[in-house]
Amino acid sequence: MDTNIKGKVVVITGASSGFGKVTAEYLYERGAKVVLGARRTDRIEKLANAIREKGGDALAVTTDVTDAGQVRQLVDAAVKAFGRVDVMINNAGLMQQSPLDSNKIGEWDNMIDINIKGVLYGIAAVLPHMQQQKSGHIINVSSVAGHKVTPAGSVYCATKHAVRAISEGLRQEVKPYNLRTTIISPGAVDTELPGHITHEASAAGIQGYYKHVAIPADSFARAVVFALSQPEDMDVNEILFRPTAQEL
Repeated sequence: MDTNIKGKVVVITGASSGFGKVTAEYLYERGAKVVLGARRTDRIEKLANAIREKGGDALAVTTDVTDAGQVRQLVDAAVKAFGRVDVMINNAGLMQQSPLDSNKIGEWDNMIDINIKGVLYGIAAVLPHMQQQKSGHIINVSSVAGHKVTPAGSVYCATKHAVRAISEGLRQEVKPYNLRTTIISPGAVDTELPGHITHEASAAGIQGYYKHVAIPADSFARAVVFALSQPEDMDVNEILFRPTAQEL
């Protein structure tokens, strides 16, 4: 099922790799116009060029989600290029696991800035446009870690729990504007995410686990397609999925 996607303007943060990249490819193949935001300009420009060469509509905008002004510029660029924004996927995220006593305060700040503030900035940037349109769909990316807490994952789990809390508050607030909201909480999926862990023992454990159980990133893209494909009177509020082999 991939109806209700063709022609929609979709803004994606964290679009240079992993969930964001694969989802952009999935959606343009189904007729969406994709606006790609990420810090790695070369990657999103390469992806946008590849989509355009195949006849799709794509725009790349260098974006650091920790900067509210840059996120606003990303959304405004989408509206300027395509006249509207129908879907916002707040996908940019960072996972830096470590025990609290390792005192990796800089990493805690990074996760709070990207995983929480980045989502808030995405909502703030897109909401005025969607309220005016009286239509739109905001998808926020949480995690299985937004449902469970694990040793060495305290701060990461806290940020992903926060995404779910923010998203539920948003869901309740946007009903007068006919907007839809979805939280997607993936389990172990093969992306660059585990590669950002600097605590050696945590990195070894998680990377080893992912090696055995992780599933491809297109699993996330299929979840996005499912949520977007529903009729406008159906609001899929949360999708939690894991590899079949994942116990946690």
